[in-house]
Amino acid sequence: MSIPRALTIAGSDSGGGAGIQADLKTFQELDVFGMSAITAITVQNTLGVEKVYPLPPEASAEQIRAVGSDIGVDALKTGMLFNAEIIELVARQIASFGWRNVVVDPVMIAKGGASLLLTEAIQAMKEHLLPLALIVTPNIPEAEVLSGIQIRTMEDRREAAKRIAEHGARTVVIKGGHDQGDRVIDLLYDGSAFTGLAGRRIETKHTHGTGCTFSAAIAAGLAKGLTVERAVEEARAFIQAAIEDTLELGRGHGPTNHWAYCRRRVQV
Repeated sequence: MSIPRALTIAGSDSGGGAGIQADLKTFQELDVFGMSAITAITVQNTLGVEKVYPLPPEASAEQIRAVGSDIGVDALKTGMLFNAEIIELVARQIASFGWRNVVVDPVMIAKGGASLLLTEAIQAMKEHLLPLALIVTPNIPEAEVLSGIQIRTMEDRREAAKRIAEHGARTVVIKGGHDQGDRVIDLLYDGSAFTGLAGRRIETKHTHGTGCTFSAAIAAGLAKGLTVERAVEEARAFIQAAIEDTLELGRGHGPTNHWAYCRRRVQV
């Protein structure tokens, strides 16, 4: 029996709502064996990020080598990488193994506003990581940084997706959570055509870790052999359920409900 395997390369969230904790929960819920390479330790809870302790860049590279040389990786996702040196070493490891199912979540700012990517690292992401990405999943503010343009309309979003794709990512998914309206529309661009994936907007402050969870769900789908489009669709359904069935934990931006999607399927 072949067991699908997914690797998360990201920071640790002590509050358990985002980062590697959210990724591993998502992998488990979607029947994928999860592994991790930690890039940084964050001190945080639902009220915000208090401190960030980046690991030595070589520590991240060694974790990736250990996993890749033994257990194997069917798909991976990157999250918080923090600085240029970590990005470059992570990209080098991905390239050395020849992994193709690479999901890049370009984590830049925490929900509470703390910076999770140094400004000088943005160029490193464009040069070294995006060319390896099968899928990149920026939210609107991140897409503005990666594309260099302001996004106010859907046409702006299409132009931003094209510009981000020019850095080498084969598929760009610009998430619509930061937009306005009763519907959230995630825009998928595959290099030639655009597809809009819509969902009902939920008015809640408990959305910590949505980006991490969404990208992890995509990676899980790819690990199981789903097409890009099907993996994104399943991830969209997964995060929609996670937001709708709120846990209401903490006094700030609480985490999403990682078991909601699968419990719904069991009930059906």
